Order: sequence, then structure tokens, then C-alpha cells
Amino acid sequence: MTPLAVADPGGLIQSVDWVAVAPPLIAALAALAVLVTDLFLPPARKRLLGWLSAAGLLAALAALIPLVGDARSTFCFGSGGCSYTADHFALAFQLLALGGALLTVLLSLHTVEKERLPGGEYWFLLLCSACGAALLPAARDLATLVIALEVATLPAFALVALRRDGRGAESALKFFLSSVTATAVMLLGVSFVYAAAGTLQLQGVADGLAHAPGRLKPLAEAGAVLTLVGFAFKTAAVPFHFWVPDTYVGAPLPVAGYLSVVGKAAGLSGLALVTTLAFRPYGHTWGLVLAVLAALTMTAGNAAALRQRPDAPHGAVRLLAWSSVGQAGYLLVPLAAAGYAGSAEPLGATVAYALIYGLVNLGAFGAVALVGGSGRLDGFRGLAGRNRWAALALAFFLLCLAGLPPGVVGLFGKVVVFRAAVDAGLGWLAVVMAVNVVVALAYYLKWTALLFAPSAGAAEPRRSPASLRVALGLAAGGAAVLSVAPQLVLQVVSGSLF
Repeated sequence: MTPLAVADPGGLIQSVDWVAVAPPLIAALAALAVLVTDLFLPPARKRLLGWLSAAGLLAALAALIPLVGDARSTFCFGSGGCSYTADHFALAFQLLALGGALLTVLLSLHTVEKERLPGGEYWFLLLCSACGAALLPAARDLATLVIALEVATLPAFALVALRRDGRGAESALKFFLSSVTATAVMLLGVSFVYAAAGTLQLQGVADGLAHAPGRLKPLAEAGAVLTLVGFAFKTAAVPFHFWVPDTYVGAPLPVAGYLSVVGKAAGLSGLALVTTLAFRPYGHTWGLVLAVLAALTMTAGNAAALRQRPDAPHGAVRLLAWSSVGQAGYLLVPLAAAGYAGSAEPLGATVAYALIYGLVNLGAFGAVALVGGSGRLDGFRGLAGRNRWAALALAFFLLCLAGLPPGVVGLFGKVVVFRAAVDAGLGWLAVVMAVNVVVALAYYLKWTALLFAPSAGAAEPRRSPASLRVALGLAAGGAAVLSVAPQLVLQVVSGSLF
């Protein structure tokens, strides 16, 4: 009998933990169901595809409930490493990705019909991107991380290009070229890291880099830097942020909101994993790099948002785009603190702030979609007289982003991030953050004041689409609940994520 090539062939066979992989898997199955159903539905009933997408995302969110508690891993190897782990970190970002995608679906129901976007393709691409965004935080090897990141990003190019007014194709091309360049740089970095560490498992990479021969250390360090560049682009960190304003303006408005929240969350979760798990031996180095990136990102984003003119076309979307760049800077602060602290404990601040930011930022985009019009900031003057509830909701979201009452949850989120920087000894970064928070107050409050300013014309109330009102109500209700009981989300700060 011919001997087998492996000593224990039975060890190569393992059962898949379907409960652990259920959230991204359900999103992927929903995408296939939408694609197949689109073939048989008559044009008059294409709207049902949006509700089918919402049902699929609700099922994916429900699949998170059995995972609350102990971490579950699957796709494991004999060496002890696993490629997929559903722990507290993964669940928090999966909640953000799938919940953000669900709100995007509700925001998109009216947009798809109004702008005559191809419904089947739109919902399929959105669900595919949400699947990748949900898979990424549970990935525990570099290959799965890269694949998940591209699954989340590639459909987004097509979503941006679906708008057929000329701006969509141009914005998608800019987004595509810059993203592909960042991905190529990241893949080169991953190959360098693999050559130095001899493995793609995140924990194995950390061990391999810590004991790498001296002649391979320059290769490993270069690989770590190039890998961080790719994830920094996805997070829209300066100087890799240049694609954001034009892409958001050219994309359908719900897609812009999706990119600002779910797209950013995907890049942020990947950046957190590779730094705190894989590149742990270089903690002080990447901690300093991320601290500088955080300071530059929040400063550039807030300064550009401050310069937006009220009469500029698409000024509202551009302001939210630059605001999202500034918010990315705040989200990077706890990551930098984790490098200095030498542990993953400060990451809880990033997770908590990301959940808060995702809810209120999508709500702000929903309010802008509800108002419609030219997108100029001047178009929001006197909104309270035309649509009182939309004005109150948008004012509440802007105050949450600014960190002012009654948006108490935004204030708590900023305090948690600020404390993470101070506890890690990054006093200078905490000062930069405090200055930027004050600068951001100017444009948030200026926009809020416009909502209640006297309008030159007579008020013309008009009925808003039901799906937009539902999305806005969910976002406003969620933010209000978190403002009353912030411990619902801030408890992740004190718990163990991994």
C-alpha cells in the first residue's frame, strides 16, 4: 500500500461552524437571491427587490444574536491558527456593517426609483459589499483580510458608477484608480511580510516578525509600512483621502452615506487587526505613524469642511464628505494609543465611536436625501418651516457629530477617544483633537442655524417618501436611545475584544 503524504490525513478534515459564519453568509445568499429573482420579476415589481434585500440583512443581523458570548472560530489549522473568528471585535463591526447596510437599503428605495437606477444590479452590489464588510472583521489571516476588503470595495466602484448623469462614471473612475493603486501597494506589503514571517496567520506573523533574522528585518518593516498604506486609503486617512469629496458627490446619495460609514468601518477594522495582532512587535513605530496620520486627518478634514461655501453646488454632501475625513482622524486616535500601550485595550474606544458615528452620519445623509434639491447649504435655510421633523432630525445628527447636547452620545464618544489618547501618554494628540473638536463646532453649528433661519420664500410643506422617513426615524431613535443610555455602546470600552 502506498503511504499517504501526510501523517494524519483525518486532521485535514474539519467541520465548518455554520453559526459563526452565518452573518456574512446570509448576506451573500441574499445577494444571490436578489440576482436570481431579478430575472423573473416584471419591471413594475422591481421595487420588491429592495424589500428582499432588507429582509436578508435583517436575517443576517439576527444571526449575530447566537454569537454573543464566547468567541467561536472555524477554518482552523493544525498549528492552532484559525482564519475566521467571531469574537466581540468581529461582532461589533459586523453589527455596524450589516446595520449600516440595512439603513442604506431603506434610504435607497426611493433613490433607485427616482433616479431610475437598475434595481437588480444595485441591490446585488450593495449586498455583496455588505458581505465583504461583515467578513473582514472576523478574518484572522492576511489572505482572508485582503479578499474580504476587495469584496467590500469592488462592488462599491460599480455602485458609484450606476448614476447616469455624467458625474457617476468620473467619480467611479477616480475611486477605482486610486483604490487599485492602494490595493497593489498593500499586496506588495503582504508579500514582504509573508517572506519575512513565513505565515499569513495574524498571530503567526507577530511571532515570525519578533524572531525574524536580522537580514529580513528591513523587508519585514517595509512590508508592514506598505500594508498599512493600503488600509489607510480605505479609511480615508490623509494623505490618502483625495478621492472622498468627488466620489461622494458623484455617487447616489445613499451610496455616499454607505461609503462614509460601512466602507470606512471595513478599512478601520482591517487596520486594527493588522496593527494590534500581526504587527504587534512594531507597536511603538506604527503607533507613532498612526498618531501623526490621525492628527493630519482630523485637521485637514475639519479645515476643508470649514471652507465650504453656502452657495456652492453640492455643498451639503461635500461638507459631510470632509466631515467624515475629520471623523476618521478621531477614529484613528485609539489605534495609535494601542501601539503605545502595547495592548488592544484602547481599541474599545474606536469600536464605540465607530458605532456612534455610523448611526448619526447615515442619519445625516438620510436627512439630506429627504430634503433633496440642489444640495447647496443655502437650500436648507428655513427647513424647519417646510419640514419640521426633518429639520429637527438633521439638527440632532449634526449636534451628535459635534458632541453637543442633546446629542450626548456624540459627546461621550469623543470623551472616550480623548481619554484613550491621554491614558496612552499621547498628550499632544489629545490637544490636537481638542482643537479640532472646537473647529468642527463652527461648521456644524452654522449648518444647524441655517435650518431654523427665516426663509425668503413661503414655506411649502411636502410629503416625504415613507422609506426615507422610516430610515430617518430609526437613525434618530437609535441616537436618542444611546444619548439617554450611552452604556449600551460604551460598555465595549471596558470589555475584552479579542
